[in-house]
Amino acid sequence: MSSALLVMDVQRAVVDAVGADSGYLARLRAAIDGARAADIPVIHVVIGFRPGFPEIGTRNKPLAAIARAGLYVEGAPGTEIHPDVAPRPGDVVVTKRRASAFSGSDLDVVLRSRGIDSLVLAGIATSAVVLSTVCQANDLDLGLTVLSDGCLDLDPKVHRVLVERLFPQWADVVTVDEWLEKAAAR
Repeated sequence: MSSALLVMDVQRAVVDAVGADSGYLARLRAAIDGARAADIPVIHVVIGFRPGFPEIGTRNKPLAAIARAGLYVEGAPGTEIHPDVAPRPGDVVVTKRRASAFSGSDLDVVLRSRGIDSLVLAGIATSAVVLSTVCQANDLDLGLTVLSDGCLDLDPKVHRVLVERLFPQWADVVTVDEWLEKAAAR
């Protein structure tokens, strides 16, 4: 199996909104560094919209609220990937237009062109991008690992239910340290 680490929605404004502490960013940096050391591609996924939000309809409640608030316009302050986990040359950055890393992006094309059939997921928020991506990746028959402490959510209870009860039905759920051990042993 050929794997990639997806680092999803770890943008400055998102990190600020959830109040991610330096411990979370340090764990994520360790996962990224471990992936690189094991020759596992790192793919950053960001949410971004065009000025005027032409891709957002009024029936999508969460995205309509984002549009009303004027958030995540491509190139606007706060939309950049957090500097603690910033991409390096050779990392792919995919822009998505919906909750899932696949929706409105070219992620599937990137994965197929590289022969990647297994994903390791980390990001913010567990109940948004991570959940949506787990569901869609499962439907695409991709192998899945979720880094339980590599994901954050505004609601710790929702995060816990997802990583302890729902995600294990579709994915291997491990900590960053557990995954790093496995990645180093490859």
